[in-house]
Amino acid sequence: MQKDKTLKIAMLSIHSCPLGQLGSKDTGGMNVYVRELARELGIQGNQVDIYTRAHDPQDAQIYYPNSNVRLIHIDAGESHKLGKLAQYTHLPIFYSRMQKFCMANSLTYDIVHSHYWLSGKVGQRFSQLWNVPHILMFHTLGNIKQRLGFVENEMSQRLVVEQNLIRQCSHIIASTQREKQDLIKSYFASAEKITIIPCGVNLSLFKPSNGKKALGWLPPNSTRRILFVGRIEPLKGIDKLLVAVSYLRRRRKLKLLIIGDDNTSNPEIGRLKDLTKQLGIKKSVSFLGPKPQEELPHFYNIADLCVVPSQYESFGLVILEAMACGTPVIATPVGIANDIIQSKKNGYLLKDDNPSTMAQLIEQLLFINQDEVGDVGAVRESVAEYDWSNVATAMTEKYSSLIRYPTTVS
Repeated sequence: MQKDKTLKIAMLSIHSCPLGQLGSKDTGGMNVYVRELARELGIQGNQVDIYTRAHDPQDAQIYYPNSNVRLIHIDAGESHKLGKLAQYTHLPIFYSRMQKFCMANSLTYDIVHSHYWLSGKVGQRFSQLWNVPHILMFHTLGNIKQRLGFVENEMSQRLVVEQNLIRQCSHIIASTQREKQDLIKSYFASAEKITIIPCGVNLSLFKPSNGKKALGWLPPNSTRRILFVGRIEPLKGIDKLLVAVSYLRRRRKLKLLIIGDDNTSNPEIGRLKDLTKQLGIKKSVSFLGPKPQEELPHFYNIADLCVVPSQYESFGLVILEAMACGTPVIATPVGIANDIIQSKKNGYLLKDDNPSTMAQLIEQLLFINQDEVGDVGAVRESVAEYDWSNVATAMTEKYSSLIRYPTTVS
């Protein structure tokens, strides 16, 4: 890398705007990742343009969320939420209009960084057009979701595109060792083409604080509080968590707070609410809807425990956020959970999503031996290395290793 070289980065997050409401459909950890990585890259002096599909006619074309960072909306299809299959058919329009925007503004870049397979398909074309490296992060893999029984409408196109992108792109970023192995085993990706750079957490935002004072409401102080944060979809395993809570009905002072999508058109929300009635735990569960990122630390801080019961997570940012606030985590062995959870220090790692085992560990932590897990400081310390500045530094080094700098003749 040329010393003190400022990088110009075109970052693509086509199907989901990084400024979207977290917890809603197609809006989750990837949005946080793109936004936070871009912010930190900008702080470090790089120029980052994030391209996303225009999703709201009220939005301006260009936003300036952080220093050296622009968010650019490209019209491609009607300005409202489209399913991924519909967005797939609009990718040629997105490419054409993004190309016109770049030409009209005389924009060139050193590297293209795509997020998710839809963005990757467009990013690969710009990589070839501009003759610059294309770095790709999938965030979730279609092959793995299909293996778990979660088949999406666009799955056939997705699997073909993912396989082609793995072969064509310059490099792939995996957030965990497990994701790297999934890419190698399920897609026959070359190990040399994959670098593991974990996701990060904003340690200035997510930290121990008086959540009760900030929120102004709480169940009674004697109530033990469990927190779930994430999209409301079957893959997240919320139904298994509800069954686990039902096994603890005799522990009357127990409350499960669920933060995520509150869209009444989401059938999973209705199914889960019906399940609380069937299990007799309706009064023990509160569906709080989505919350802005800046409010989430308050909820982590009022929680005695955060549970991540997912069947699949490419990383699991919620684990880092909870622990950064000093809140222990019980999680299935997904994403970063295997690497970071240490029993009796910062939480418990489940072998699977069995509700009975989940209930036993919740009861152990909240009612039987409340001092078994380390104190707030010890829990937070376990995620100290995941600060976004470290992630951005590692990413910049990878970018620079791929860029073909012109040789100078002395």
